[in-house]
Amino acid sequence: MNTSKGSLPPRSNGQQGGRGSQNRTAPQGKPKKKVKKRGFFARLVRLLLVLILIAVLAALGYAGFLYFKFEKGGFGVDQSVESGQLASAKPLTLLLLGTDNRPKHPSNLTDVIMVAALNPETKSATVVSLPRDTYVELSGYKKTKINAFYARFKAKEESSGILAEDEMKTMMSKYLDIDVDYVTVLDFQGFRDIVDELGGVDVNISADMCYTDSVDGTDINLKKGPAELNGDDALDYVRYRKSNCSPKTEASDDFDRNKRQNEVLNALVGQMQSLGGVLKIGKVLDAVDNNLETDIENAQIKSMIATYWKISKENIEFVPVTGTWRSPYVYINDEELENAKKSLHDRITGVAADGAAAAETP
Repeated sequence: MNTSKGSLPPRSNGQQGGRGSQNRTAPQGKPKKKVKKRGFFARLVRLLLVLILIAVLAALGYAGFLYFKFEKGGFGVDQSVESGQLASAKPLTLLLLGTDNRPKHPSNLTDVIMVAALNPETKSATVVSLPRDTYVELSGYKKTKINAFYARFKAKEESSGILAEDEMKTMMSKYLDIDVDYVTVLDFQGFRDIVDELGGVDVNISADMCYTDSVDGTDINLKKGPAELNGDDALDYVRYRKSNCSPKTEASDDFDRNKRQNEVLNALVGQMQSLGGVLKIGKVLDAVDNNLETDIENAQIKSMIATYWKISKENIEFVPVTGTWRSPYVYINDEELENAKKSLHDRITGVAADGAAAAETP
């Protein structure tokens, strides 16, 4: 396509190149300079308009896709939600569980346990991460690792008549002294697919990581330094614990794993909010559709996305909880656990870290 033709003046002005009187009427060359400058400016304006148009169409297309997706009821729970209970109107708490479930290694053990509190007035969130080996001693429950509860509840669903997801909300509400509104369970394949659909995730690997397991197909081989990881490598990055290679690489505990989980989650938030992420949202939702269970209603999902889609990463507070490792458990630091509870409570009530009421985001 000849874009320069459209930026030239009409032939009748006598300034288009060629033989005859036109060449003799512009001895000083001024008209040519003026035409060249106008052509560049016109092309620049057109380029900016095209970019703006793409951004607007992408936003409209994204909104239209979400409307179609959730109106069909194929993602969340097809139930109505009272307006006062929507994410746009009140704070919500969500329990996120990542199960160690893979095609070659079926499991309901939860390697990832996070609780998030979202506040619509401040457009902010607090995410608390708990180590998978956390020793839980809670009245009414068997003393065991926190990552075993979901599997235990799942195994008893038929006899108890209670969904494992509901049992987990009840148990975690009691453990953290808050009311957990919703729960989402994502398996490892879903995590892989999300990262791949977004074109990978950028991280800064703190140390070499090497581990192999022929039984479940694990083959971790990551090198220290900045890297863009695909779905498989990103999963290896957040799961790595120890090395059986020669030479061995430095081992990693639950606390390091939680830091890496937060790092990857933070990076994915940024990528989802980018133009590229918006254009890929359809494939991302389709990818997790078969690898995710949630009790969030379709209307609530739409409200959550509309309310928090542009949340600033600076307004997401990550609160990892650490403790002392004494095999086979992690004994949580009581002070850190209390601080985590307070952080969640303050986010829900809209109280800032200094105890003052948080200012509403304009």
